[in-house]
Amino acid sequence: MTPKLFDFALSGNCHKIKLFCSLVGVDLEVAPVDLAGGEQRRPPLSDLNPFGQLPILVDGEVTLRDSQTILVYLARRHERDDWLPRDAVGEARVLEWLFVAENEIARGPADARSRMLFGRDFDIDRARAQAGRILALMEAHLATRAWLALDRPTLADVACQPYVAVAHQGGVALDPYPAVRAWLDRVAALPGFLPMPGQPATAGATP
Repeated sequence: MTPKLFDFALSGNCHKIKLFCSLVGVDLEVAPVDLAGGEQRRPPLSDLNPFGQLPILVDGEVTLRDSQTILVYLARRHERDDWLPRDAVGEARVLEWLFVAENEIARGPADARSRMLFGRDFDIDRARAQAGRILALMEAHLATRAWLALDRPTLADVACQPYVAVAHQGGVALDPYPAVRAWLDRVAALPGFLPMPGQPATAGATP
């Protein structure tokens, strides 16, 4: 049975699920949701996720919410240990960055974008300041390595890429972060890559 994703096209959290499935060749049924109309907060979707949020994944008898959780599930479900290692250290290195995606990136570039695109009630100055902090940390980290967690692309890169790639939509420029831009271009060059709506064709990184 093909897993079904209840999706909002402009959501980076939904997009990372579609991106991973595209990268690893997993079939995925995508069901658009009227987010502005509040469809996610009414039955039957509110029965699937009482938090009233997307994404929601239904895979047979399994129903899951939260993008990071869904990524881990799909990697294990399809035995993609190359994207989520089973050894303790490798798994921990990947999970570190999934938590960054859930916290620092969500409260930084993602919140700034939500304020600009959707008028969400976020403090945009605080969000942009948080974006600058996490991007600076990522810049230092990526200055000496090609990928976030290991010596190859993993769920860490999938989880963090979408909202960083469209940071400009929240008024956050990536010009000061050449290593981050080079990383974005490496992710975009992966076979099966699926860009976020509004993502530039290239981050303009210097090789």
